[in-house]
Amino acid sequence: MSRFLPLTIRFVGGGSMVVTTVAEARTALAGSWKNKEAPDYLEAVRLVDDAIAGICRPAIAFAAFKKVAMQQGLLKPSQPSAALTMLDDLSLRSKPPR
Repeated sequence: MSRFLPLTIRFVGGGSMVVTTVAEARTALAGSWKNKEAPDYLEAVRLVDDAIAGICRPAIAFAAFKKVAMQQGLLKPSQPSAALTMLDDLSLRSKPPR
């Protein structure tokens, strides 16, 4: 089981990848990005490598990965899970009328 919620990355040259672990983030960072020289991209690469080496917390590395994916427009918006949608529906039904 993954520690992080899935992120779908759409690469510049086409194709996509679902990322749920730091190791998968490393694989995704090797894909086609808009700017691999951007400071935030380089920082994400460093933090992901450090997390894999055990010298950085995985949550920090994953957050940096998510940030740079959003900045470069590669992060596909996610839909709520089916379970979350059902929970939302139930909570709306259980509210008393005003």
